[in-house]
Amino acid sequence: MSDKKLVIDGVTKTFIEKKGGTSTMALREFSLEIDQGEFVCLVGPSGCGKTTLLKLVAGLEQASSGAIYLDGNPVTGPGRERGLVFQDFALFPWRDVRDNVAFGPEVLKVPLSERLRIAEHCIDLVGLAGSSHKYPSELSGGMKQRVAIARALANSPELLLMDEPFGSLDAQTRYLMQQELLGIWNLNRKAVIFVTHSVEEAVFLAERVVVMSSSPGSVKSIYPINLSYPRRLTDAAFIMLREKITSDIAAEVG
Repeated sequence: MSDKKLVIDGVTKTFIEKKGGTSTMALREFSLEIDQGEFVCLVGPSGCGKTTLLKLVAGLEQASSGAIYLDGNPVTGPGRERGLVFQDFALFPWRDVRDNVAFGPEVLKVPLSERLRIAEHCIDLVGLAGSSHKYPSELSGGMKQRVAIARALANSPELLLMDEPFGSLDAQTRYLMQQELLGIWNLNRKAVIFVTHSVEEAVFLAERVVVMSSSPGSVKSIYPINLSYPRRLTDAAFIMLREKITSDIAAEVG
């Protein structure tokens, strides 16, 4: 078995409708390996299976064929070693920030004093110190997403799975959150798979950008992003990579 952090080996996923038995193949023989601490972005045409792939890695869906391995162990269901962050935040409105972040450790029966310590540490990490007792209704979109990231980090995951987490934020908040995420990643060096529709976001964040083919999704091409951090959106090398990847995706749509 490979010593990679994550191995996706020839995964195919077919959905079968309960009524009529019609089948739809979302992914076809998708293969990808990710190193420890690597930041990878997935991009591709709408409906190419990016979110489906993330759910398979999270253990929320099962592959029709092929296999997924994390640290050499087959992924057969959800686990604390994988943290999930979604676009819609998915916070509990009746819990304050601290209790939202502490939810994972609570489910794992971590003693109260320890899970509160973990929660406060993760809240500090995402820059929300002093907001522990606020409720989701009192938070801006950017603050809610920081809470969602803190909650994912509270279980000390080996792999962070992010499904368009900044897609609903305004441009300025999105840029600030991208910088915040890179800061957290630099501190923790957890492996990250980040799904986005924005090629610019992918080139800004990732060490590698994986372009998926149109449905059924597979790996079309992989771009190493050999640009130092922090990256400037106006640099010629950045623009050239962004345009090249955009053209690659456009060819799938056309």
